[in-house]
Amino acid sequence: MFLCCWLSLGALIPLTLSADPGVKVKLTAKGLEYGRQLGMASIQKKLKTIKLPDISGKERVSPIGKVKYSLTSLQIVDVGLPTSTVALVPGTGVKLSIGKAFLRLHGNWRVKYLRIIKDRGSFDLSVSDLTVGTSIAIKSDETGHPVVSSVDCTATVGSVKIKFHGGASWLYNLFNKFINKAIRKTLQNQICPLVTDAVSDLNPQLKTLNVLAKVDKYAEIEYSMVSSPTLTTSSIELGLKGEFYNIGKKQEPPFSATAFSLPPQTDNMLYIGLSAFTANSAAFVYSTAGALSLYVTDDMVPQFSPLRLNTRTFGAFIPQIAKRFPGLMIKLLVKTVKTPVVTFKDTKTTVQATGSVMAYAIQPNATLSPLFVLNLESSVTARLSVSEMRVAGAVTLNNMDLTLGTSYVGEFQVTALNSIFQTVLKWVVIPQLNVQLAKGYPLPTIGKMKLVNTTLQILKDYMVIGTDVQFNSIHGASHD
Repeated sequence: MFLCCWLSLGALIPLTLSADPGVKVKLTAKGLEYGRQLGMASIQKKLKTIKLPDISGKERVSPIGKVKYSLTSLQIVDVGLPTSTVALVPGTGVKLSIGKAFLRLHGNWRVKYLRIIKDRGSFDLSVSDLTVGTSIAIKSDETGHPVVSSVDCTATVGSVKIKFHGGASWLYNLFNKFINKAIRKTLQNQICPLVTDAVSDLNPQLKTLNVLAKVDKYAEIEYSMVSSPTLTTSSIELGLKGEFYNIGKKQEPPFSATAFSLPPQTDNMLYIGLSAFTANSAAFVYSTAGALSLYVTDDMVPQFSPLRLNTRTFGAFIPQIAKRFPGLMIKLLVKTVKTPVVTFKDTKTTVQATGSVMAYAIQPNATLSPLFVLNLESSVTARLSVSEMRVAGAVTLNNMDLTLGTSYVGEFQVTALNSIFQTVLKWVVIPQLNVQLAKGYPLPTIGKMKLVNTTLQILKDYMVIGTDVQFNSIHGASHD
């Protein structure tokens, strides 16, 4: 059930109770209703597997006397669960209630009386006003994955009616006096174990929860809980760590998550809030790993650009380069020197990056002769999107500022190189970055979960994804 899948996130370990979450997840009443539908489909399927044993015995029935009877081949032909509710119980979990349920069965009857008289036929059995109530407890296994179980299950059978096809009216006396009770007891003994099985069948799905999700060769993101879930009668809110780490190395960044609150929106089933902390922890990881650097050569510059990475082009702005290194190609190393800073504000996502550009002349023997080092301050705007179960992005350049760090070719006016480096950033560095950003990073997910009707808002210090959810394969159920 979708509800249990998300509530079970609350059982994840370890809990860092003092930390603010980087990611928040809220399941609304609409999501609870979808979970109820999936749950009922699963339980209905289980109840169809009820097996009633053959019933036989000897009883004295008026006006016939002693009767030997048997009911055989009892088969479920229909199960109905027209009324059901799920409720979130603070500090407990999920309370599932089913009312006005019914079962219809078909079977064969046989009797022998007055020693020599035999009769037989078929019958239809109707069970109505069936009620089931159970609490669903949630805990963690040794791997940190959630496990759910049914506790305190109760089942009651309201009424049982039978229609015999063939036979005399005294058969109803036999049923009402003796057989009714046996059937009610058998049904009540089977219903709760089947409901328990339906709940336990969720556990293989819960094993697919990406508590630690790999992003790429550099990074993974952790979605463990940092606090107990907050439950109301209509929603549940989970606080997840939402922090990027270098693969195999948990190095904390020099900043921490700050508190934020999800908006009171309820139109969608699910809301996922991703804070600036999560984005900045990613920037820290990639910067620490040395992944935010790129060598740029002339073959990477679009052919239509008149500005080429060679000493002739650069010599037009810095004559010393053309004189000392005539006819050579140039290689640039563009890299960050500080962790970029991601900001969510006023519907926009911006990234401020402090970097450097090192320029080299490529000698005929492939050795590199340093030309200069420039300090680069740049700002980009990010356009974020949700694709399948991943958050992706693309950036565009807002502005850049170059200052001279070191020169190996004498003094020169850095502003003269603006057009060249605008071209390099716009047509080489940013497209390369966008290729990686388009791959995105995974959201917390369970099984074959699909997001639909998705919206994305940028608010102050966080972004929020509002979405409906589909599970295309849970116990064979599919819902649109």
